[in-house]
Parts: sequence; structure tokens; C-alpha cells
Amino acid sequence: MTTRNSSLALKWPRDAADGTLSAGADAADAFVRMSGVNLTYGGPGGIAAVDDLTLSVRKGEFAAVVGPSGCGKSTLMKLATGLVIPQAGSIEVDGAPVTGPLNIVGMAFQNPSLLPWRQVLGNIMLPLEIVSPHRQRLKRDRAEYVAKAEAILNLVGLEGFGSKFPWQLSGGMQQRCNLCRALIHEPGLLMLDEPFGALDAFTREELWGVIRDLHQAKRFTVILVTHDLREAVYLADRVFVMSSRPGRVLVERQIPFERPRPIDLTFTGEFNDIVHELRGTIAEARADKVAMV
Repeated sequence: MTTRNSSLALKWPRDAADGTLSAGADAADAFVRMSGVNLTYGGPGGIAAVDDLTLSVRKGEFAAVVGPSGCGKSTLMKLATGLVIPQAGSIEVDGAPVTGPLNIVGMAFQNPSLLPWRQVLGNIMLPLEIVSPHRQRLKRDRAEYVAKAEAILNLVGLEGFGSKFPWQLSGGMQQRCNLCRALIHEPGLLMLDEPFGALDAFTREELWGVIRDLHQAKRFTVILVTHDLREAVYLADRVFVMSSRPGRVLVERQIPFERPRPIDLTFTGEFNDIVHELRGTIAEARADKVAMV
């Protein structure tokens, strides 16, 4: 897509010319870094959500976070985006301390939460009305922003659906719109909280392919929170396994498979060995929690 204002072009940062992650990257190369983070809801004597939470995610990396129910995965998302501030520890995103909500983040949840009175294009463009500097430019450059939104719809297979209303779309199509809305302002960090959990198996795998291809093309940084271990292993470069509450990282599992990954990979022995390995780690974490009660 060509625009007269280059700032509106679909551009995300890459780590290298071929879009691959540099080998041997460590915490010094982190786009997201959490160090010794503690958060308790309700103040002293309240519920400890995370304790000594430490992790780093490289620029352009696709990371997944898994763990027992209630382990603090969603809290991790709130911390990384500045929606909550920890009582202890430090959080940095893109080299800057997180002290409040960030405008370089896109978020997609299990419920697409599309506004029923807005057409698809209007829903996708909603962040542009809120996030700087786009909200200052939207009225002046509206035609170019519309072209940009239509280009993203094309990328996810929804060409020509911009004038439809949410109630005219299937669940899978609504979730594609949800992803488009999360990406329209070209975030450096995409946070995904169980975005495919409510979909049937076939649609879920289809959407895995959509986010796989978007990430491969644009190389934005992703943190995916999920209960689906197959989803985590298929999509991620690394999987972080969290303990039971209060959550902390127990294991970092590098995923060795080359990209792009065909869906048939999920039926191979090596793939399922990793899934079972992660499941075993989570089962141990759950057992430890029960033993402590």
C-alpha cells in the first residue's frame, strides 16, 4: 500500500533483514523485562498474585505463558501493559520503565467485544481515535487510515467485509477483526489473552495460521497467555511455565521448530513430546499447591 504520509504505512520493526531473531539474545536485548516483581491485590494481607516474577522477552519474539488456573497469567498481562503497578520489582518495555498504561501495546481477548452499532471498519479503527499520535491525524488523513484498515483486513482474509456489522460475522471472523483492531496502530507489543479459547477446533487452528503469518510478516513482539499447550508450542519461540499462585516462572522452554510451521507439525512425536513435558511441569506445580494447602 502506498500513502503520501509514510508514517501511515504498515511497518513493524524487525530484528534482522530476514525477520529472524538474533541468536544468543539475552536479557540485555529484551523488549519486555520483568525483574523480581511482586503484586498483592487488596494491600497487606490480601491475595498475592505474583511473587519474584522475572522474565524477559526479546524484540520480535513470540512468547507464550502457560500455567495452572489462577497462577497470575492475566496479572502478568496487566503488569506488562502498565494497567497495574507492582509493589516491588521493576518492569521495562522498549527500554523505558513502565509507570502507567502504554500506548505501544495492542491487546486481544477471548471475547472480541466488537461494538454492535459500528461496522467492521469502524471497530478496527477505534484505537486510532484514542492512541496518540493517530488521534491527532485521523481527521486529516482519514482516507489513508481507511486504506490501512482495509489492507489489514486483506491480510487476515476479510477483504470486502469492512461495511459489515459484527452480527453478520461468524465467531472466527469476529476474532480476526479483534486481531486487526489490536494491530491497527502498529504496536510494538501485542498481548493476547486466550484469544482463540472460545472457538471450535478447526476455526482455532485456522486463526493460529493467521497470527502465525502476521507475526512472520511484521515481527512485532507477542506475549500469548493461554491454557492450550498445543497452541503455545505451535505459535511460540519460547514458552514460560508459571507456578501456582503466587505466580513466578518455573521453566523457560525454547521451541526448536523452524518457521513457518505447518499445522501438520502438531501431529508429530517431537511436538507432542514437548506438549507432554509442559503438561507434566504444570501438573507438578498444581500438586505442590495442593500439598501446601
